[in-house]
Amino acid sequence: MLWRGRRESSNVDDRRSGGGGGRTIIGGGIGTIVIIIIALIMGKNPLQLLEQTGQLQQNTSTSEPASPQADDEAASFVKVVLADTEDVWNKIFGEQNAQYNEPVLVLFRGEVNSACGNASAASGPFYCSGDEKLYIDLSFYDELKNRFNAPGDFAMAYVVAHEVGHHVQHLLGITDKVHAMRDQLSEEEYNKLSVKLELQADFLAGVWAHHAQQMKNVVEEGDIQEALDAANAIGDDRLQKQAQGYVVPDAFTHGTSEQRMRWFMKGYKSGDMKDGDTFASKAL
Repeated sequence: MLWRGRRESSNVDDRRSGGGGGRTIIGGGIGTIVIIIIALIMGKNPLQLLEQTGQLQQNTSTSEPASPQADDEAASFVKVVLADTEDVWNKIFGEQNAQYNEPVLVLFRGEVNSACGNASAASGPFYCSGDEKLYIDLSFYDELKNRFNAPGDFAMAYVVAHEVGHHVQHLLGITDKVHAMRDQLSEEEYNKLSVKLELQADFLAGVWAHHAQQMKNVVEEGDIQEALDAANAIGDDRLQKQAQGYVVPDAFTHGTSEQRMRWFMKGYKSGDMKDGDTFASKAL
């Protein structure tokens, strides 16, 4: 991705001077897949963990901070990506005569407090609608490469754009409507809504990439494949297979690898938010 020397967002709360172990927030970000794996291995129901916004789980692990040089470069990169999302979504909302309220990106190391509770690095990047902020421990950059085998800067850009997609859903009232159904549906039925919500966020990440390319010509050869590799690596079916050796479709909360890649590409090729109504789609 062509990002060096370009505008960095000022909507950043840098808390990297803090750190340490603690408890883990459940829900929201792509990094919660790690929690799903742990829950499956321990014989617990990961859906109950993911559906309880703000629920805390004890986590005794700590992350080793990256070297200052590598950490600062990663910080600059995600700030540029955030700036690009601001430009894209301000444009799209403006064309609809609507106001886009830009989210704040919180950079942290080890542990952080949010309106959704305490979070540790193990939770990965997440979005909290309670304070309209994105939270990222930059060690997740290495997690993508080493744990998920999805290297490349555009893989991380996809992660940031996905979480911003959740912010867009929040502004449109979609997230609140889905969460309001939690107590009215069975776990299996609510899981299906959760999958639709996550796939729509993948679609919105693709919409961002489409417009960022049109507006700034930032996509280099191989970038889209990097995003697809990340989406493929965090599909529910693939992660369940890796964790327990078999797949339980009723327990999906984010979508299969194929679905996540397909909806991202649909957003990238279309660039039109009208094509991303996963809730009305009969075949995800």
